[in-house]
Amino acid sequence: MKIALDAMGGDHGPAPCIEGALQAAQELNVGVILVGDEKVLSEECHRLGCTDGRLSIKHAPQVVGMHESPATVARKKRESSIWIATELVKSGDAQAVVSPGNTGSFFVLGLTKGVERPAIATSLPTLSGEAIMLDVGANVDCTARHLLQFAIMGNEYGQHLFKKPNPRVGLLSIGEEDSKGNEVTKEAFKLLKGSSLNFIGNVEGRDVYSGNADVVVCDGFIGNVALKISEGVADTIKKLLFKEISGSFFGRLAYPLIAAPLVKLKRRIDYAEFGGAPLLGVNGITMICHGRSSAKAIKNAIRRAKGLAESHVDALIQRDIEESLSQSRPAEDPSA
Repeated sequence: MKIALDAMGGDHGPAPCIEGALQAAQELNVGVILVGDEKVLSEECHRLGCTDGRLSIKHAPQVVGMHESPATVARKKRESSIWIATELVKSGDAQAVVSPGNTGSFFVLGLTKGVERPAIATSLPTLSGEAIMLDVGANVDCTARHLLQFAIMGNEYGQHLFKKPNPRVGLLSIGEEDSKGNEVTKEAFKLLKGSSLNFIGNVEGRDVYSGNADVVVCDGFIGNVALKISEGVADTIKKLLFKEISGSFFGRLAYPLIAAPLVKLKRRIDYAEFGGAPLLGVNGITMICHGRSSAKAIKNAIRRAKGLAESHVDALIQRDIEESLSQSRPAEDPSA
């Protein structure tokens, strides 16, 4: 199996990407195609002492900035690292693509048959382990039907990720009652309740991290705001905690006793442990990473991409979407 990696898209240059790719090759026995400026990547590989034969380089002279739109990339940047990495998946030369940069060209792969909108599915730590929330940024405005499809895609991803045959699906809203929410969420509630999913009802924002739901569904606007607030709160709590510990004699005295639990907690909420978030609903396995991704984050993103490709999650999503569409069509009148 080969994973295409946009090695030029990160905030910190190609070094974390190359290091993460090397770790993935050694730990997961997977081939990684480093896509980017061949001269730059070769020099960086030499500097890092990277000689693993499972890593190869695909030349791409252009780089896409985070501010550039998919339309601009399609018109002017078809020799960019992200475009060429995505084309490797489309042509079958790679089974998945991972990028810490601009991922607008993922749409080159086209939507899975029956899918109206793709969705970014991020992983969140919970009291009982991990949960998926989608969409967290691909779509600002959604219909109830879109939310139903997000739930179907998240359900399939959850089955793969949690090894659960029937993940619990919740709809993010402002109250647990089915009458709470705006018109879109209330209509989505009815659709989800009438589906074959293990729908547990509405989930309030305060319960997202409780672990009551394995899959939390929302539109991309709400999901992105919720995600960014969560990241900010986690970072603030971490800084306040260490400020309090280092700011007092007793805090410093007690630190050796609480260091291990704090390290474990940091690992639980560290984005690098999850690696990246897949864009579900496109024809291929795609993984979106933070621009500031470390080598560890890149390695874990490759790990997840490999797992999704091996499980053929994209094909299973298409099957589930087609089944949902067939169930929603009105039955033909036999007397007609």
